[in-house]
Amino acid sequence: MSDNHDTTNDQFPDRLSIDPNSPYYNEAILSRDVGIRFKGAEKTNVEEYCISEGWVRVTAGNAKDRHGNPLTLKVHGTVEPYFRDKKA
Repeated sequence: MSDNHDTTNDQFPDRLSIDPNSPYYNEAILSRDVGIRFKGAEKTNVEEYCISEGWVRVTAGNAKDRHGNPLTLKVHGTVEPYFRDKKA
């Protein structure tokens, strides 16, 4: 688990979430401005991703669940995370 929190290099964890309540939340990596390319297109509404399983969770418009959290859809395809602070 400690390898998921290593930010000394440009390695991404296999799974990352922007929800602070998630076990896959990593503030150190998210502070570096992570971008996601999904099926070759840049996505800005990604809540969580998994590289090995090839999926992202994206928000479903402005819909909320009963706890006030955004509703998400799991979509399968090629996931490519990158750091926006580096020249691509």
